[in-house]
Amino acid sequence: MKRWYIIHAYSGYEKQVMRSLNDRIQRSAVADSFGEVLVPTEEVVEMKDGKKRKSERKFFPGYVLVEMEMNDDTWHIVKECPKVLGFIGGTAEKPAPITQKEADAILARVRNTGEAPRPKTMFEPGEELLVTDGPFTDFKGVVEEVQYEKSRLTLTINVFNRPTQVELEFRQVEKSM
Repeated sequence: MKRWYIIHAYSGYEKQVMRSLNDRIQRSAVADSFGEVLVPTEEVVEMKDGKKRKSERKFFPGYVLVEMEMNDDTWHIVKECPKVLGFIGGTAEKPAPITQKEADAILARVRNTGEAPRPKTMFEPGEELLVTDGPFTDFKGVVEEVQYEKSRLTLTINVFNRPTQVELEFRQVEKSM
């Protein structure tokens, strides 16, 4: 029975590990013991130079998911793959699979990202931001409302010691440290 396992890979090499593992699986005698190999990603939108650009963001940087039947042969195929550090969970010799509920949640998130890309930076009400563009540059404010579909947010800033609400685009603010 195939179960989902998490592989710890070098950060930034997740796609390379996925390709390499798929090649090894196809060349092996136990290819039918493997299912899907994936890097959980979502499509995000960011504003650059006044234009919307789509890019991919990894949910879990440094990790690759693989659906497989665990046995000595499949374990060695994964462990001997370049840039793989090992499995997550269980012991080094006997890795533990993730639960079906966890796997379903991750797969649902991966499959739902095609509908509406999310912004690269997520904002939450109550969060403090720094205004980087426009008439309120260098003012700090607190997020009151976020409108992801319009890429805009409402910020309350202090102007002459009076709270003032301003509506800004995502590109006009950044998270303050």
